Amino acid sequence: MKIIIHGGFFSESSTNHETKVAKQQALLRIAKESHAYLQSHSALEAVVYAVSLLEDDALFNAGIGSQIQSDGKIRMSASLMDSVSMKMSGVINIEEVKNPIQVAQKLMEVDDRILSGEGATHFARTHGFEKFSTEIPQRRAEYEAKLAATGLGTVGCVALDAEGRIAVATSTGGKGFEIVGRVSDSATVAGNYCNEFCGVSLTGVGEDIVSGAVAAKIVTRVTDGFSLAEAFDKTFAELKPFDGFAGAIALDQNGNMYHQDSHPSMVFASFDGVNEEVFG
Repeated sequence: MKIIIHGGFFSESSTNHETKVAKQQALLRIAKESHAYLQSHSALEAVVYAVSLLEDDALFNAGIGSQIQSDGKIRMSASLMDSVSMKMSGVINIEEVKNPIQVAQKLMEVDDRILSGEGATHFARTHGFEKFSTEIPQRRAEYEAKLAATGLGTVGCVALDAEGRIAVATSTGGKGFEIVGRVSDSATVAGNYCNEFCGVSLTGVGEDIVSGAVAAKIVTRVTDGFSLAEAFDKTFAELKPFDGFAGAIALDQNGNMYHQDSHPSMVFASFDGVNEEVFG
């Protein structure tokens, strides 16, 4: 049983040492708590649990602390996929819910599994998700001062459970100041994808990730016999012609973990019950 999570990108030039340490501690704590949860739950349940914890932490751009769009509103996206049902569910530009990933989980139960905008928000309300503002003062100050958002914030998790099942979940609060209606990669197969062989979650610039079809390519290549390292190397090489900005985490069916970014530095942590790793 293994778990790996990410919390977007960390920039030495724009984030102080205290914030870096806080993110390292938060990611390790969430990775370990989620691994403990995985002991008695499926991979699908565990990735929802982990991403919910990340959404609840204002250090990360998802759920609480999501970025504010160009019209002054917060809209979030999240998606979920598991290797058993091969179903993907997600919400795009959902408003005023505490945990978008939990709405995505609820959508697993219905036929229309990816909803956007008002439809996503209405679905949440009719299924017991109360109205909740995820705005924090920092984001409002950034918005009003037009300082926000390098556009590199997303959270995600990939888990492998005791039955060998893989699941992946990804959630984002957007890049900040985006045009209303903009769709991120997080609720697409470019940013969040898995099958029985591999699971991948992405962070970075959504448009680059979609252009590179990154998660789907990596999973497909592992399925076709590539190692994780080979699949990552080839896929990230294909980002270079347009200087694609992306970071990815992955787990394969054998429990191998991998992470890579095209620009410094993605923040991540992993735990397998004994060994831990966190970004430096």
